Amino acid sequence: MPAEAAKVERFRCVIYLCGAPNTDITAPRQECTEYAEAFGWEITGVIEERAGLLSPHGRDGLGRAVEHIKSGEAGAVLTAWRSMISSVPQEYDEVAREIEKAGGFLHVKDSAHSERRVAR
Repeated sequence: MPAEAAKVERFRCVIYLCGAPNTDITAPRQECTEYAEAFGWEITGVIEERAGLLSPHGRDGLGRAVEHIKSGEAGAVLTAWRSMISSVPQEYDEVAREIEKAGGFLHVKDSAHSERRVAR
């Protein structure tokens, strides 16, 4: 087999985490890292933001995560919970479409967690 055909690149993702100021997002970061490693994904970056309730378009970190997709550095934005993107369905969908238009996809590790939190 030719050497070029034998080389397979690992899928790459960027982890994006967002929380309120002074919140500890160590556990979601670890969960996302373990999730990516379980699938053999290479992590190109971890972006943590303490933006609280800012809309997705007002967050620099989320913009940087999308740039990872646009530049081809990553194929997916991985986040722990849907609410880390937005708890507003229209805003969440806009971000997902923006990432898809850039050539990647948005992957939420545990969307049920967000739904449980909202339901309480």
